[in-house]
Amino acid sequence: MDANKHSQPMLAVLIDADNTQASITEGLLSEVAKYGIASVKRIYGDWTTPSLGGWKSVLLEHSIQPIQQFRYTVGKNATDSAMIIDAMDLLYARRFDGFCLVSSDSDFTRLAARIREEGLLVYGFGERKTPKAFVSACDKFIYVEVLRFEEGTEEAVKPKTANELKGDTKLVALLRSAVEAASEESGWAHLRAVGSNIAKQAPEFDPRNYGYAKLRELALATKLFDVDERVHGDGHSRAIYIRDKRKKPQK
Repeated sequence: MDANKHSQPMLAVLIDADNTQASITEGLLSEVAKYGIASVKRIYGDWTTPSLGGWKSVLLEHSIQPIQQFRYTVGKNATDSAMIIDAMDLLYARRFDGFCLVSSDSDFTRLAARIREEGLLVYGFGERKTPKAFVSACDKFIYVEVLRFEEGTEEAVKPKTANELKGDTKLVALLRSAVEAASEESGWAHLRAVGSNIAKQAPEFDPRNYGYAKLRELALATKLFDVDERVHGDGHSRAIYIRDKRKKPQK
């Protein structure tokens, strides 16, 4: 597509109603808006079944197009097939910069990989039970539990303490390796570069999973990193840098 026509990326949002709860709708669309314009919003399911009743009240409000898919065979997920076929049609239309796939089903793993093969971004949304294969197939994966928290429909994630964060060896290793990869000889690394490096290593990483809104807040909470906010030459722009405390010069 002609990238010059739009100042923001154009996204196709495809929702698997069988594996997604209506309570995330507000938070989901707010999150999608951070990455671009949701020019297509479709949701797939058998709308003749009572189990999808919770969705019907929010579809019109948010201009989400329901796609009917009857279940002709028990045990077969026709919704997955319909969503995958639609996604491929949209992909070959060459009108989009990325896709938002909303499901906790591993059946969309190959679809995510195929879209990325075409050079488009894939944002995945699903519950924490989502299989790792689907999570890893996306450029970025957001656990929908944090979207419900932001809506206030459930209690907010309690921020983890420094001891709890330090005890999460996987998190500590991820943060330290990302800082190391983006750092200068002084040990300082631009926070934005660190965030980009983390996204490449762990698509599911999100400070909100630990109770913090921003990466900076999470890094400070671990008490393992120094954070420095610097003013650039024009006096108006600021940049945040981070350094592993182990790299601090000894006096």
